[in-house]
Amino acid sequence: MTTLAANDDSLGQILLDGTGALLAYAGVGLVLFIVGFYMTDLATPGRLITVIREHRNPNATLLACAATVGVGLIVGVSIYASGGDLAEGLTRTLVFGGVGIIAQTVATVVFDRLVGISIRRLADDAEDRLEPAAILLAVANLMIGFVTAVAVY
Repeated sequence: MTTLAANDDSLGQILLDGTGALLAYAGVGLVLFIVGFYMTDLATPGRLITVIREHRNPNATLLACAATVGVGLIVGVSIYASGGDLAEGLTRTLVFGGVGIIAQTVATVVFDRLVGISIRRLADDAEDRLEPAAILLAVANLMIGFVTAVAVY
């Protein structure tokens, strides 16, 4: 009976610690997702949320979604790579998440300039159709997130 009580205390502490870590990582992840969204907003013309919400532009929506998933990959792998050390994990997540967001933003601008994928045209396009260029740019954002995530590990 005493062994069961000791296990209950241990389980309770594990759950308490785990819940605290989960909330801390969720907070850091949310901050990074918001920062990532606004960095994507900087790389696109006009207010991105307006283009998505009011103009219902599928190209801008896809780019914002891809950037968010890329950040999610970085956040997830940073957490996994921390090996259970909360302080290290939160630090890695913040630093590498920030680096990944910057890399995605730079890649978006580079594609715009070098490859000739005009983000302005994609976001301003009044037609409600998804452009192949937006798909390519979205995949590039996902892959930058993936590569950054693997580099974290």
